[in-house]
Amino acid sequence: MKEKIIKFHDKYYKHLLLIPLAILAFSSIYLFFFYQQHGDFIYKDISLTGGTSITLYDKIDKGVLIKELSGKLEEISIREIYDLISGEQKALIIETKTDAGPAKTILEDYLGYELNESNSSFEFTGASLSESFYRQLILAVLVAFFFMAIVVFILFRTFVPSLAVIVSAFADIFMTLILVDILGMKLSSAGIVAFLMLIGYSVDTDILLTTRVLKRTEGTLNSRIFGAFKTGITMTTTSMLAILFALVVARSFSPILTQIFSILAIGLGFDLLNTWITNVSILKWYAGKK
Repeated sequence: MKEKIIKFHDKYYKHLLLIPLAILAFSSIYLFFFYQQHGDFIYKDISLTGGTSITLYDKIDKGVLIKELSGKLEEISIREIYDLISGEQKALIIETKTDAGPAKTILEDYLGYELNESNSSFEFTGASLSESFYRQLILAVLVAFFFMAIVVFILFRTFVPSLAVIVSAFADIFMTLILVDILGMKLSSAGIVAFLMLIGYSVDTDILLTTRVLKRTEGTLNSRIFGAFKTGITMTTTSMLAILFALVVARSFSPILTQIFSILAIGLGFDLLNTWITNVSILKWYAGKK
């Protein structure tokens, strides 16, 4: 079985590159039209656009609340918070671009009681502060990616293998971003931080693979790739299982953790594609030329 896989890969590894290339082409076209329509690369929640977040510690029907308030509060979204053990609804988080004062008045008129510290909490973020914070987060991601690229070039000191690692890491982040947009996920500041974390997750198996192929001499090229594959798959699937378990747990009580774990799970899925198709194919071509 192993020999058949190796023969197939030796024959078609260049053709397999068409898969990530096709996904990258689709992603680029999708992002172009997305930006033309929305004026940005992502959907942003109020932590990045400015607005009011209201937590109500009460059992209220989410569907009814959205129906009643959708014409009164600007760009409203509601999430339910449940008890992890019992599964009982504990609170609702209402997000809106309406200022805190008018939003509180509208909610009190609908609920029929005064909102205070015992039954609710309010957080307001100004639009200018949110926009500044958003720019700083994006800059942090770009700077982190830049320094990661420098470290990779210093580590391997050869252009093509280093470029393969960087391209694979970029593809992981880019494809994840597009799928997040397709799913309609509104990114918070924590979501941007998840992309920052994804840089580290994206390069670990790529560095493992490149190190095994270039810096080890024992065995054939295919045996070194296969050995790296077994180790890398174990690393990625272990991380993915842990993240998926955490995602299931976090869904009931933490929207922030849910978003972080969702982005990391998507990114690890794309990392399997880009490490073991994109990076392997480029390295195999490079090693064959050498």
